[in-house]
Amino acid sequence: MLKASQIAAKVIVRLFFILLLIALFPFMQGDNSKLSSLYFTTTHKWVFAFPIILIGAFITLLVICTMKKYKEIDLNWLLVLNTVILLAYGATLYVRVWHLIK
Repeated sequence: MLKASQIAAKVIVRLFFILLLIALFPFMQGDNSKLSSLYFTTTHKWVFAFPIILIGAFITLLVICTMKKYKEIDLNWLLVLNTVILLAYGATLYVRVWHLIK
């Protein structure tokens, strides 16, 4: 079970970084005038708490798993779960921004 959690954690983290680079590529080229006028406003500031906690947990779990060389099964599966949720959140945000600037 340790080997499966190690492979799953490494694959999903690499997939996350690859998809992040692919998602950033269209925004870095060409016309940025639409992006400069894009603002996120909400009625409640607590809406931003979940993404901040999610990103903080991802960074923390990634550092801990890397320091322990992916030997802790529970931490590996927590990292996989956190990364999958972060991927889903990032995909929804990407689609929303993409529709706003198109």
